[in-house]
Amino acid sequence: MLEAKLSDFRKPEFFNQTEIIHIVDHRKKKDIGFFVPANLIESFKGYLQQEDKNKKLALLQRIAQAQKIDPIEEVGIADGIK
Repeated sequence: MLEAKLSDFRKPEFFNQTEIIHIVDHRKKKDIGFFVPANLIESFKGYLQQEDKNKKLALLQRIAQAQKIDPIEEVGIADGIK
């Protein structure tokens, strides 16, 4: 998998790639996404689904940790979920 900057999209030869390209915004140090050629899209769907599942799992773990750190006390108000 190649890595490219967001500014590389301005170059016409960029779209003739046959490999999956990871796109990163280098100014903001932020992950943008992936450029997937049409002939590889079916094989890449499984990877995208696994990445999405991992992100959701990490978020749920952060929520569980936050709830563990801040339990409802006697003076707190419950959310009504039992």
